[in-house]
Order: sequence, then structure tokens, then C-alpha cells
Amino acid sequence: MQLTLKKYDLKLQHTFTISRVSIDVQPTLIVSLTINGLTGYGAATANPYYEITVEKMQLTLQKLTPIIEQSAATKPEEFWDEMLPHLKHDLFSLCALDMAFTDLCARQRGQKLYEYWNYDISNNPLTNYTIGIASIEKMVQKMQEMPWPIYKIKLGTKEDIAIITELRKHSNAIFRVDANCGWGVQETIDNAIVLKELGVEFIEQPLKATNWKGHKEVFNNAVLPIIADESCITETDIVKCHNHFHGVNVKLMKCGGLTPARRMLVNAKKLGLKTMVGCMTESNVGISAIAHLLPLLDYVDMDGALLLKEDIATGVTLEYGKLSYSSGNGTGVSLL
Repeated sequence: MQLTLKKYDLKLQHTFTISRVSIDVQPTLIVSLTINGLTGYGAATANPYYEITVEKMQLTLQKLTPIIEQSAATKPEEFWDEMLPHLKHDLFSLCALDMAFTDLCARQRGQKLYEYWNYDISNNPLTNYTIGIASIEKMVQKMQEMPWPIYKIKLGTKEDIAIITELRKHSNAIFRVDANCGWGVQETIDNAIVLKELGVEFIEQPLKATNWKGHKEVFNNAVLPIIADESCITETDIVKCHNHFHGVNVKLMKCGGLTPARRMLVNAKKLGLKTMVGCMTESNVGISAIAHLLPLLDYVDMDGALLLKEDIATGVTLEYGKLSYSSGNGTGVSLL
């Protein structure tokens, strides 16, 4: 098995702003694993919130190259277990490796990834399209530029209610809001009342990640469902989120890849939690991997590649929220 690492700087169509950061370029690492002419692809992005840089990931994986290339694993779960001791402090790198190996395994079988997992894709949910924080006028403009059935709207400003009130005047679409840890407890409870009247479906991560007492109070008193994001990182967080949130948003890079994400989603459903997978601002490499998890999901946020000026890969396509799979095996990704 041969490992290849390549850095890309993905330029965005618009400055993308959430409650804590703004970006115009998304540094990204693409990981390729090749055996006998077949290649699987994985990806991870830089993320200042988690102190992740592409350079750190490259260095980590370069040091691990002999172990990676000599692996005798034949299943993604075996490979993930083998890599975890080396990458337990770098789950973004582990995600990229796991994604590439999982893709490769499905390609070796001559199957699309959802076929490899024996998933039924007949009831896949629609994806939302994300509107980052900007002036209200700019947010309206972004929404009008991309007619879509579901919007996820980033909040965490002093004008949050005004933003949703104005956006609602211009669309009958489903709205979801994501405060990215930007609200307080009573603020969330009060906002939920108004947002429900404005047709908001759920609120994502209103409080700081570690405010479990606050999460419990909001869970018991808010009139809208609350979905965990920053409070749901790895597999052990699923149980913690039970009775503190109504659902969980699993991010592949944060949990360490497709392998643990699948376990998290199954366990969440067993506990009665709504399931969601979210993306970063990323290329079609990561988005196409998420696409094969759709049969496990109630909601999905996989619009990251739509926010780019230019993609680096082909794979799945999205049209008015609906996904179409590539004709290729595995995740269906090809680098441009």
C-alpha cells in the first residue's frame, strides 16, 4: 500500500463567517492510499478551533508512513483500530486515513460504499445549504443566489432574531439555525419561542460545549429541538448527549472518520437521539464520503463543496438539496 499526501488551499465563493471566525481560504489535506492500481481518497481540513493545521497533519502522517504502508488490515475497522494508538491525539489525520482506506476497500470489492455497507438509499434526507454570518442584506443576497429547500443559518450575533425575521420574508424554505456556542441559557430558551414561530426546525449548539448544566436546562425548557455539535466529538459523547440534547451532529474529522461515525450514529438512534452528519467547508472528497452515510441520518449538512469557488474533485452532485451518486465505486471520488 502506498500513501500519498497533498495540500490544497480551497478558495471560497464568499467570506464564510460563524460566531467565532471568518475564512476566505480553507487549507485541506488529501490522503490517497493505493494498492494494485486502485486508489482510495480521504480528506481533512485545517481547523483553528481544534488547533489543527495541514502542516501538523502532514508531519504526523509522514512519520507514520512505514506503519501505514505495511498494514495487513483487510477491513476498515481493523485498519482504524491499528491506527488509533498512533493517532488518538490527531483524529483529523485519522479521519483522512480511515476515509481513504474505507474508500479503497469498497473499490477493491467493485462496489459503491453504500453497497459495501449494505445500506438502502431509497429514503435519503435532503441536505441544507448554509448561510454564514454577514450583514442582513448580504445574507438575504446569499439565500437568493442559491434557491434551496432547507437553509442552515449561522447565528451568534446581536441581531439574530432580526436576521431570521428578514430571511423569512424572502423564503418559505425550512430554516435551521446554528449559534456555534454563541448564546446563553435564557437567551436560547427565549430565542426558541420566537424562532419556532418563524418556522425554524431546530437549534444547533447554542451553548458552549462544556456547559452541560446549561444544556440540561435548555433541553428541559426550549420549545425547539436542540442538536449537539461541539458537545459531540467522539464516541463517548453520545451517551453524555442523551437527555441533554434531542439529537447529535457527528462530524467525521472530529470523531476520527467513517468507522467511528457509523458506530456513533447507530448508538445515537438506540438512545432515541436524532442523527445528523455535518461537513466542514471542504472539497467533494469529504462530501462524497458523507453521502454514503445518508441512510443512517435524519438530517444532513453536506453543502461544504458548494461554498467553494472551484472544487478539486468530482464525486456526488447536489441539486436543490437532493444528492446524486457518482457512477464510480467506493465514494465515487476522482481528483481533478
